[in-house]
Amino acid sequence: MSWKSEVDEILRRKELAKQMGGAESVARHHGAGKLTARERIEKFLDPGSFREIGGLTGSAKYDEQGRLLEITPANVVIGTGYVRGRQVVVAAEDFTVRGGSSEATNSDKWIWAETLALEMCLPLIRLVDTAGGSVKLLERAGATKLPGYRDWNFSDMLGRIPVASAALGSVAGLGAVRVVGAHFSVMVKGISQVFAAGPPVVEPATGEKITKEDLGGFQIHARGSGVVDNEAETEEDAFRQIQQFLSYLPSSVYNLPPRVECPDPPGRREEELLSVVPRNRKLTYDARKVVGLVLDRDSLFEMGRYHGRPLATILGRLQGYPVGVMINDTRFFGGGMDASAAEKMIRFVDLCDTFHLPIVHFVDQPGVVVGLAAEKAGTIRVAVRALQAISQSRVPWVAMILRRAFGVAGSSYGRQHDLNLRYAWPSGMWGSLPIEGGVSAAYKRELELSPDPEARRRELEAYYDELQSPFRTAEKFGVQDIIDPRDTRQILCDWVEQAYKVLPQLLGPTSRMMRV
Repeated sequence: MSWKSEVDEILRRKELAKQMGGAESVARHHGAGKLTARERIEKFLDPGSFREIGGLTGSAKYDEQGRLLEITPANVVIGTGYVRGRQVVVAAEDFTVRGGSSEATNSDKWIWAETLALEMCLPLIRLVDTAGGSVKLLERAGATKLPGYRDWNFSDMLGRIPVASAALGSVAGLGAVRVVGAHFSVMVKGISQVFAAGPPVVEPATGEKITKEDLGGFQIHARGSGVVDNEAETEEDAFRQIQQFLSYLPSSVYNLPPRVECPDPPGRREEELLSVVPRNRKLTYDARKVVGLVLDRDSLFEMGRYHGRPLATILGRLQGYPVGVMINDTRFFGGGMDASAAEKMIRFVDLCDTFHLPIVHFVDQPGVVVGLAAEKAGTIRVAVRALQAISQSRVPWVAMILRRAFGVAGSSYGRQHDLNLRYAWPSGMWGSLPIEGGVSAAYKRELELSPDPEARRRELEAYYDELQSPFRTAEKFGVQDIIDPRDTRQILCDWVEQAYKVLPQLLGPTSRMMRV
């Protein structure tokens, strides 16, 4: 009367599935310097927390008596587990089985996992290692199908739960979509490449003979296109980055971001802030040092450092509360807004607004980048889209104007409606355009007729320089206050306490789509 034989069969089949593509295939995978799907899950999740779903799924062969001869497991492993004590859903392709390529059970499993994450309001982790589709599937199916997956709630997920992806091999087609279609993505130097199609497809299509690394390696995407946010030295480093990214976000838009204990006193005053912005406007400075001196110690996580380089986008904490931070990096275009920096700002603002992260904006914005290359890139159009993203945001926002705020891009310091909270350092300066270029444009004829054009230009610039003093703006309440830079941390710590009291009324999805 016992069902023990069937239970034993369950265990036997699950043990067969754990052999993945077989010893030879696993050895080749290890020889390429890569972990298997199951090893990745084990290293990523808290020890012993993985609960597999669909472990019996696969392609089986039976003898004439209906006894199992062999089974090829589905080439995706899915389930739930915990990351730093918080439950998540994870899906990992098994490259040792048909190169992780799509098969009948593959799409069913990973779509089911993503639906589980969406409906149960759990963060979703994709460990992507797939060669994409295969023409061999055409023979198996006996017919083609139109592209797309009707049951894949792609947009809903991005608007409701955190999604993070790691590219852990040569990822093409649908695999590339699953890497890019996330709030945070990371690839591993040397073993990861991401592309719409790999070299075997590219060469007959375009005539280009190119390697996988040159086509879609980290230099192309993590340090160029911005298709992938970050690069990692190892797979373990990629897992650590995803774990840290998740630590700033709630499990879904129906929760607040998690606060952690903070031993860093809110009244900490750093003398270095008095001199970090140079008096010489032509000199640059270390933007990340400013953020490090103000926010909680050891709390920073940067996204997309090597893309859109005039703007740094950083997750951090104030008194243990997660916040999103933007700061201009004056070492690139003087911190000016080029097309890539504008795109980066749009995506980061969307992320913060979707998951209720208050935004701190340290501003040193000379304006939209100008010149022929900037015009060809359509910079002004993308800059306007960035302004729209800011205007549509709902989370509490505070601007600390460190130095410049000029022109269209200069108005991106914060929302122009609602509570427009703006503080300035004594080094602040702003206007429709910088005085240096503005004088040359407004007084072009006079300067041409002057016996000493250079002396006259300096005289005019000195005159207007007095008029653009931040104290004159403060007199008209154009900024809320001009502050001692050393007081920045205390002011922001007071502000974040107030911000988190407001956030509960914003819980739930936003009315607009999260853009990737």
